[in-house]
Amino acid sequence: MVPLLIALLAYDPRVATATSLAAIIFTATFATLAHGALGNVEWGTALLVGIPAMAGVNLGLWIKSRMSTAALTYAFALLLIAVAIDMAFT
Repeated sequence: MVPLLIALLAYDPRVATATSLAAIIFTATFATLAHGALGNVEWGTALLVGIPAMAGVNLGLWIKSRMSTAALTYAFALLLIAVAIDMAFT
């Protein structure tokens, strides 16, 4: 979603990232409630993964606030290239 917001709607990368995350909140909340009602959620594991992930978000925001928009865009592009290469050879 982030690359589409940047490329098609000319969003600033920081705004595109935040907008994407805001949209994910609704999807994740609904999916968690639906799967929780079906008994598909291992709540202990969810907490074990979720709590450190929140710390990672704060660290990522701290790093991102110190990067220029161009550096952030290039870093994201490099990440996408690395993932594509990994997928091609896996």
